[in-house]
Amino acid sequence: MLILTTVLTTGALTLTACGSRDDSKNSSGGGDNQTVVIGVDAPLTGDLSALGLGIKNSADLAAKTANKDKTVPGITFEVQPLDDQAQPSVGQQNATKFIDNKKVVGVVGPLNSGVSQSMQKPLNDAGLTQISPANTGTELTQGDNWKTGDKKRPYKTYFRTATTDQIQGAFAAKYLFNNAKIKQVYLIDDQKPYGAGLAASFKATFTELGGKIAGSDHVNPDDRDFNAVVTKVKKSGAKAVYYGGEYPAGAPLSQQLKDSVQIPLMGGDGMYSADFIKLNKKAQGDIATSVGKPVEELDSAKKFIEDYKAAGYKDAYEAYGGGTYDATWAIIEAVKAVVAANDGKLPDDARAKVLEAVGKVSFDGVTGPVSFDEFGDTTNTMMTAYQVDGGKWVSKLSEAYKKD
Repeated sequence: MLILTTVLTTGALTLTACGSRDDSKNSSGGGDNQTVVIGVDAPLTGDLSALGLGIKNSADLAAKTANKDKTVPGITFEVQPLDDQAQPSVGQQNATKFIDNKKVVGVVGPLNSGVSQSMQKPLNDAGLTQISPANTGTELTQGDNWKTGDKKRPYKTYFRTATTDQIQGAFAAKYLFNNAKIKQVYLIDDQKPYGAGLAASFKATFTELGGKIAGSDHVNPDDRDFNAVVTKVKKSGAKAVYYGGEYPAGAPLSQQLKDSVQIPLMGGDGMYSADFIKLNKKAQGDIATSVGKPVEELDSAKKFIEDYKAAGYKDAYEAYGGGTYDATWAIIEAVKAVVAANDGKLPDDARAKVLEAVGKVSFDGVTGPVSFDEFGDTTNTMMTAYQVDGGKWVSKLSEAYKKD
């Protein structure tokens, strides 16, 4: 696959979307400055590139801001973005590249939970911190047996600023049942770790509330013809479809659904993208949940939005921009603490020290207070439900997750 190689140079930071770096002396850093690299892994090409480019740009902005403000005296931050093409095998290769670059002290990303599963072990073996702004698969932080209450953190190097599918699925079910007043749903997932996990969590809470699953099915995420499953949905009498998957398949599924029966499609944060509406002429009334509160509604995000616009990025920050900035800033804050404790210099065992510091970070970020619990999960469990109205996503309800 052809990878974009346009070079973006702004101030102290030089990036290429294919991940190459300019290792020449930084013009703003001075001779005594040390260079610290933060890796960024995301789909920069392909169907999910809208979300991936928003991740890359937001990490870029965090590094630029830290350099401009001299957040860590004596340290110049660079970003190394690599394109995982939303493929686990490519993500694993990228993990090796980050590990081999000795200046990399942390990695932001990836977008997909399935890609993260291929990256966690090598990054953990290397002691290299990873913070995803988008992964929601619960097992990534709590282990495969979390459903039975046997929660065990698989990898000490893995953190995230996005909350889990356990929380997101439950929130979606409660919104659809209590707020949208829909009691009968057809359940579809794309068989990927993210989609299947989200659908399972939704089903558990929806049925506990008294909702009925009118039928269920699986689709291939690469499919674009959904007439067979749409026929099943129509016969089931369902009043909505819940889709565990992402917008490249979710958009045509929604459009074909409405060609046959006028019921909404609901999904998770993998659906919450402007591209879902661009790809779907009949998106009106569709619903999606996403992590956090809309950054446009947060006082804490005003500067991020202004700076992002001023930076002139041609791609929107999308659903994960704020969380990406916070994930990147968590690494920057960890570097700051490590350098301060080492007489203003980065120690030889920087990766180990940064990992230790990340687990203790606590600051007010773009999305609100940022910190991590004992599993590496964000302590911010805010979720938002959105509905398509007039060609755009409109927030309907935001609330923090509370155990019943």
